[in-house]
Amino acid sequence: MLGQATIPETYVVVNARYNSLPEVTDRLLSALPYLVPLFDGLRYGKFLFLQFPIFGRVLTPLDPLIRLYFSFPFASLVVFFAIYAGLVNNQRFSRFVRYNAMQSILLDIVLVLPGLLESLFRPPMSGLGLQLYINAYNSVWLLVFVCVVYAVGSCLAGNTARLPLIADAADQQVR
Repeated sequence: MLGQATIPETYVVVNARYNSLPEVTDRLLSALPYLVPLFDGLRYGKFLFLQFPIFGRVLTPLDPLIRLYFSFPFASLVVFFAIYAGLVNNQRFSRFVRYNAMQSILLDIVLVLPGLLESLFRPPMSGLGLQLYINAYNSVWLLVFVCVVYAVGSCLAGNTARLPLIADAADQQVR
């Protein structure tokens, strides 16, 4: 094999971390917008809080923020648009922060649906209708609470929370 050059095999080791964890500030900032659907969903927890007072005590550390949030008229609307304009549409923030902000907004928008249904029908005063009404309120609150706890926990751990039916819409909105 005279005349043929032998090319030595080379090995390239790449040590790249593609799924690195977000910065701590990004994790905290991405968890904060989830307080909005939690606060807006509190009204659906009223029956559950009466039945199980311990459940309401879980939220006691957030009481000063809850009081501040509800002390200003149109606070939910102002905070809603502030999150959308200040976080979701701000390219200076990481996609992780913008995605979670958008997902929290969409979760808050979903809370409009039970309110619309409630405005169409008068609340029942007794019987099976009242029990269904209370169960619906409890279900909405538990759904919102579980979604928020899961999302905040995921954010703080540096993972991307993917809420059913909402995550795909948030993905499409965040470029």
